[in-house]
Amino acid sequence: MSVAFAENPSKDRQKFYDKIAPQNLAPLWEALKGLVPPEPKSKFVPHQWKFGPTRELLMEAGGLLTAEEAERRVLVFENPGLPGGSRITATMYSGMQLILPGEIAAAHRHTASALRFVLEGSMGYTAVAGERTTMDRGDFVITPNWAWHDHGQHQDKPVIWVDGLDLHIINFFETAFSEHSNDKVQMVQKKEGESDARWASNMAPFDAVSPFGATTPIFNYKYSVARPALMTVTGADKPDAHRGHALRYTNPLTGGWPMPLIAAWLTHLPKGFETREMRCTDGQTMIVVEGEVEIEAGGKTFTCGESDVIGVPSWHWRRMRASKDAIIFTFSDRSAQEKLAIYREERR
Repeated sequence: MSVAFAENPSKDRQKFYDKIAPQNLAPLWEALKGLVPPEPKSKFVPHQWKFGPTRELLMEAGGLLTAEEAERRVLVFENPGLPGGSRITATMYSGMQLILPGEIAAAHRHTASALRFVLEGSMGYTAVAGERTTMDRGDFVITPNWAWHDHGQHQDKPVIWVDGLDLHIINFFETAFSEHSNDKVQMVQKKEGESDARWASNMAPFDAVSPFGATTPIFNYKYSVARPALMTVTGADKPDAHRGHALRYTNPLTGGWPMPLIAAWLTHLPKGFETREMRCTDGQTMIVVEGEVEIEAGGKTFTCGESDVIGVPSWHWRRMRASKDAIIFTFSDRSAQEKLAIYREERR
């Protein structure tokens, strides 16, 4: 069968496209470059949220509605590359949450896994699966997938933390579920510290299985434990040229990342240290815990102090310089990418 080529290809091709569109068909050759680009080109941009101004607005929100009215009183970090998308990077949701004295954020559960990184206050708590843990500044607290959780506090000062959730991965797969408890606060059935005794003391029960499936059985990685470990490594080793001194949080049962879809780690940069450039396919959210650091990303330079939050999208060159000794908490979708065998990084 011979094929006659059109005398006016552009016009005839458009007629053909118009013909196949009602059949819910599309020409791959027109879409191929966008579907299979030579390298990632994120629509998201590096951006910084300064703690001071964000905290002021969060406290103002605290005077406008209660935690009960809001369910979760949070200001969402909206990446300027996608306004209204409730995304700090392509796959991650993040925001800053406030619990005022005596308040309770009522119990619920959802398919998405969540983390909390505490910025301000003490004596706040999260309850997960019948056990409460007291949260202090710098603590990395986990809410596993589909676990009941509520928050509250017993002091006379506000408690503020950063939330990070894998919501947009869950929603991409259209697997999101949620449920509200009939009880505002779940019944506490375990002594505080029970999970640490079982899992966080280089010990584990025989035939150990995490009660949270693929998520770590530890749900509060205390900063009072993590910081000394990081600083001991800092004193013993030279910093990596691209990462500085870094220790990752792990699941004690597997040695892998603590959450199925979210990776998290702590970095120390000595005063005056400057990393070399690198870029990664994971979208990263960084929180400065201590000190001051300049972060160059995507051609922008951000001067970041304590409790500032910075979103760095996928495949953006970044470099860090510490003007003071700095400790940075980072979370990203690297855990998910490694499981899918798509994570990649490049160093200069």
